[in-house]
Amino acid sequence: MNMMVRIYHNPRCSKSRQTLALIEEQGITPDVIQYLDTPPTPQELKEILGMLGMAPEDILRKKEGKEEGIADLRGDALIGALCAHPRAIERPIVVNGHKAALGRPPESVLE
Repeated sequence: MNMMVRIYHNPRCSKSRQTLALIEEQGITPDVIQYLDTPPTPQELKEILGMLGMAPEDILRKKEGKEEGIADLRGDALIGALCAHPRAIERPIVVNGHKAALGRPPESVLE
């Protein structure tokens, strides 16, 4: 990992906290984005999905998606809905340069 590491973080999530701790143990101080307070824009989320190699539905938390009424959306409609309802975004997401990883399990961000 280089020094341009960003983590889309939810401090109430144990996996997100574990992932942040793992990054910091590597001697890296990431840019911590508390995405519930500062959600990504649709363009940022599209870029992140491209780096992850995933579709929007791949980062949709199923329970929260149903609760927010967005579980059946796809494509750009889902991207917009995820930005409007960020609690439905799977977490944490770590971006390192032009690569991104979902911190599930937390160790996956070190690859």
